[in-house]
Amino acid sequence: MHQPLFGGWVEVICGPMFSGKTEEIIRRIRRLEYAKKNVLAFKPVIDNRYSSDEIVSHNKTKAKSINISCAREILDFVKDDTHSVVIDEAQFLDDEIVPVAQYLADRGIRVIIGGLDTDFRGEPFGPMPEILSIAEFVTKLTAICVKSGQPATRTQRLINGKPASYNDPIVLVGASESYEPRARDYHEVIDKPVHKIK
Repeated sequence: MHQPLFGGWVEVICGPMFSGKTEEIIRRIRRLEYAKKNVLAFKPVIDNRYSSDEIVSHNKTKAKSINISCAREILDFVKDDTHSVVIDEAQFLDDEIVPVAQYLADRGIRVIIGGLDTDFRGEPFGPMPEILSIAEFVTKLTAICVKSGQPATRTQRLINGKPASYNDPIVLVGASESYEPRARDYHEVIDKPVHKIK
């Protein structure tokens, strides 16, 4: 892999569901394409909500992507002329996404990573905390809380219209679940341990 004139870096776009993360990722992809840069976009195979070979926002904006089941697969697609690597829904990837992102950035590639920074419990999600700590740039987006109209920083999981339990799996495949953005004071998780300071 060649070393370009300018160094690479890692930038992260994070926040709860419905905050516009994917929309912002696609906007950055479009700008790079307009500048005639070679961009590769990836997403985990688990994210097949709207399309199997595209990054798709809730507003149905789309960008072509490559499905991967682990972070290391990204390296199979990167070529000498790759300018930027974009990874959406990074919370679903394995922890190797961190050294992969570092490796690419160290070789002069712009790495753009999007994902949920917290899970439905309101706790750090997958490899995202470590990704955030190594990033040069972080854009943390908020949604609008459906209960209060305040800035929403949490993703509320509902099962049959009721708040999910803390003991539910982090990822539920095929469940009759739905999500909505909530502010901290309106985020509900059944059986969640209470934070106490001793």
